Amino acid sequence: MTEYHVSTTGSDLNPGTAAEPFGTVNHAAQVADAGDTVVVHEGTYREWVRPARGGRSDSRRITYVAAEGEHVKITGAEPVTQWEQEADGVWRAEVPNSLFGEWNPFAEELAGDWVVPDRTRPRTHLGDVYLNGSGSYEVGSRAAVATVTERTEIVDDWSGAVVPVVNVEQTRRAWYAEVGERSTIIWANFDGANPNDELVEINVRRSVFYPTVHHRDYITVRGFELAQAACPWTPPTADQPGLIGPNWAKGWIVEDNEIHDAKCSAISLGKEKTSGHNYSTERGDKPGYQYQLESVFSARQIGWDAEHIGSHIVRNNEIYECGQNGVVGHLGCVFSTIENNHIHHIAHKREFYGYEIGGIKLHAALDVRIEGNRFHDCSLGTWLDWETQGTRITRNVYFDNARDLFIEVSHGPYIVDHNVFASPISVDNMSQGGAYVNNIVGGAVRLEPVRDRSTPYHRPHSTQVSGFAVIEGGDDRWFGNLFFGGDLDAAYAPGSIGHHLAGYGMAGYADYPASLEEYRRLVEDDDSDHARYMGRTRPVYVRNNAYVADALPRPGEEGAVVLSGDASVAVTVDGGSGYLEITLPAGIDASAAPITSGTDLGFAWLPDADFEERDGTPARIDLDLAGATKNADDAYPAGPLAGLASGTERIQLW
Repeated sequence: MTEYHVSTTGSDLNPGTAAEPFGTVNHAAQVADAGDTVVVHEGTYREWVRPARGGRSDSRRITYVAAEGEHVKITGAEPVTQWEQEADGVWRAEVPNSLFGEWNPFAEELAGDWVVPDRTRPRTHLGDVYLNGSGSYEVGSRAAVATVTERTEIVDDWSGAVVPVVNVEQTRRAWYAEVGERSTIIWANFDGANPNDELVEINVRRSVFYPTVHHRDYITVRGFELAQAACPWTPPTADQPGLIGPNWAKGWIVEDNEIHDAKCSAISLGKEKTSGHNYSTERGDKPGYQYQLESVFSARQIGWDAEHIGSHIVRNNEIYECGQNGVVGHLGCVFSTIENNHIHHIAHKREFYGYEIGGIKLHAALDVRIEGNRFHDCSLGTWLDWETQGTRITRNVYFDNARDLFIEVSHGPYIVDHNVFASPISVDNMSQGGAYVNNIVGGAVRLEPVRDRSTPYHRPHSTQVSGFAVIEGGDDRWFGNLFFGGDLDAAYAPGSIGHHLAGYGMAGYADYPASLEEYRRLVEDDDSDHARYMGRTRPVYVRNNAYVADALPRPGEEGAVVLSGDASVAVTVDGGSGYLEITLPAGIDASAAPITSGTDLGFAWLPDADFEERDGTPARIDLDLAGATKNADDAYPAGPLAGLASGTERIQLW
């Protein structure tokens, strides 16, 4: 087991010792083998690290770590100097194409399956121009660079909510580029700054820390600033390269890093190319949905299983200023844990739009645990799409997002417990087989069946496909949640998602069967094989929830507590600390609900699977948002905190 050192004052001709360090991280990545550690010292490294080897087990991994107490930045950007000012105040620089090599982001268009082009302007490119580390906006012509005006707010494409544009001071900074045979010309507006007196950079590399060969397993990346990658659009039907990621491998740990300014996705736990790459867009013969279904079976044929893929850990990172996702992954994310990350300002520049955008966007999140994270200022906090099974979303805090949690076309079982959802839309549920336990649901709830596409379900704790089916809706459990009311019409534009919401609370489930017996009575008089089940929502199980601020229970709900009086909820940030600001009316203690475990939740109908831990034991749902373990013999008020009480409280969350 060897310890290699890297320093900006070193040389790749050196042996890589502390006294004679290498000069680049990537050179160390060509030398390091299982059990080795690469210690990187203070400075900025402008390179793409492509590990040549991985570890051989969790105990013999290759570890890349920033030297203790030293700030190490690895960036996909290069500085640009010698800017010339033109007559209208716009600055011009000519960059030789040799700077980019095989990947010129200013020539690469953002494209692929599920991108929704804005036909009123030219296509978006993968390049960006950074002033003192902060990105700018691409415009469609040289003239527009001079006339760009400040934007302070925009309507979110999906939710219809009016949201502020992130970093208003940046919105008058813009660029336009033309790529020639030998050089790329960039025109930029720096909003009054002289670029020759500041640090101006452009992104030139697709990724920052990403192998180009599969199965470089058991790698740890710890303690770095990783930034400014020109990574492409990452739909589930394509290769999914990110700023950093394992590229179809097993057992990576990405921890304690600051990761920002990925053009699309920061951390990729995603799919590889051979199982499909934007075929719907390129061939135009079948919908992306069909190609995505095929990719699941193709992946099985190349070793998509627990022995070879997934089981990654992403923890304690700050991830921000990315155009598409903080964490993305189809298939490659299975059996992974994403915990204690701070994910914010994702897709807030609104430079492009498509149906794959969120702080976390995962497909086939089999046995994935999302725990203890903070999401804010994202167009969507967490989006779990297809095959959300064995998944746990627990003890997270969501606020100031257009939407918090969206679970789409999945059959369960999955558990959502002890979270705070404090944005205008709390839960967007286009799935079935979910359990929602002890959450604060501060915004609206959306319910919608999906009967025009079938999606897979699996054997428990396995990538083996059992079958596939449409989403009729229902088969959900909502126990011990605290719901707040609101005003949909005040929050959403006409025709937007807001006008298709079920409302606040559980009233949207009013017409769903309340038991399996009731459901069977609805279908038993029809002798047909499958037609009698079509269009029939499954039973839902709703009990012991509390409703304030005019949120409504499900009619006949067992143990429902409906309270009048002042009630509000918000998450605020003061310095480096976050607080739950909550007002509850008298009587909240009457919402006392018993502890819920996996054995109380029954089983998810289609996969015929129980609500379990990864090891197959019944799920334990007894840890509250603050980390306190609940006593199984006691009852606690509805919501994620064991000590919630009436009145106004300011509870520190971090």
